[in-house]
Amino acid sequence: MFTEHFWRSRWYAIKEVRTGGGVLKGWYCDVTRPAVVRDGEILVEDLDLDLWVSADGSQVLRLDEDEFAASGLAERDPQAATEATRALDTLTHQAHSPAGLTSLLA
Repeated sequence: MFTEHFWRSRWYAIKEVRTGGGVLKGWYCDVTRPAVVRDGEILVEDLDLDLWVSADGSQVLRLDEDEFAASGLAERDPQAATEATRALDTLTHQAHSPAGLTSLLA
């Protein structure tokens, strides 16, 4: 079961991942452009960078950095590429902090 969190001012979305019985498995974070709400829909552009954080914090995995590098975003939109990298760094840092990712969801 996924509970998705989106923001209009942050360059990421966080999905809280739980078993069917409600046990927290962890968080899957997508680096995206800030969310846009239009016609009752939440629209986000995935920027290829991802982060997995296990519920107990023992796994913090940066994912798809090779896809991000190959996407050409740094050449097409350097500012967006900088924001995306900054977002992944922020999520990684927060995942390693005592408060973990839950503090970002408050």
